[in-house]
Amino acid sequence: MARRKPWEVSDELWAVIEPLLPKHERRFRHPGRKRIDDRKTLQGVLFVLYTGIQWEYLPQELGFGSGPTCWRRLAEWQEAGVWDALQRVLLDRLRAADRLDFSRVTVDASHVQAKRGRSSPKVGPSPVDRARPGSKHHVLTDAHGTPLRVSLTGGHRNDVTQLLPLVDGLPPVRGKRGRPRRKPRTLYADRGYDHDIYRRRLRERGIVPKIARRGQPHGSGLGRVRWVAESAIAWLHGPRRLRTRWEARDDMHDAFLQLAHCMTLARKHPAF
Repeated sequence: MARRKPWEVSDELWAVIEPLLPKHERRFRHPGRKRIDDRKTLQGVLFVLYTGIQWEYLPQELGFGSGPTCWRRLAEWQEAGVWDALQRVLLDRLRAADRLDFSRVTVDASHVQAKRGRSSPKVGPSPVDRARPGSKHHVLTDAHGTPLRVSLTGGHRNDVTQLLPLVDGLPPVRGKRGRPRRKPRTLYADRGYDHDIYRRRLRERGIVPKIARRGQPHGSGLGRVRWVAESAIAWLHGPRRLRTRWEARDDMHDAFLQLAHCMTLARKHPAF
């Protein structure tokens, strides 16, 4: 059996995605050009995401549609909140399959260099890359390293600024009888999140903070738990389009980031 390409959408996954896409009824009079199939267009977007190819060089012989068409479709789906809705569905399915562990979560961030969009709000001088313009990808994972939430900020933003937004942005995860899970029991983070005010705010939310402190020698043992966040970031940065930011618009780069999150969740589920 031939291995499926990463940009190919299986029938099972498409059955989940299709109901979430905006509907477009074709006009009876003056219908205009027929709309390109959404599934083929999505696979064109995924082709750009995984290969890093420029939109205008998208191979026409693969049947994806033109690069501008795929770009507009990605922008449309991002504005409609398709990826956020898909993440909720996939998280519910993962919990139903016992693939999520809310006993603890881990938070971390990674910097990517920005080649375009230098005047965008979510691009800034990086303190770890000689002040070169860049962005940060923030991720919150469960105990297994499954990304629960991802976000985008400028490269100059402190990691801790996204700690509470990531935690509070976690949707209620269903999939089992009883109340949906809305928060973890424990949160692990490295020294970049060492601020007592955030420890206090986590405790107010009923979450036990396990955050490494600055000025103390290594060997706390927290790294044996926190490494799953680095694994999740490696999954998110597997697609070449996310290793370097080429998008001038923040919403388009975030669209790629959220789509990569969706595909990572789909790969974690045995049915997809």
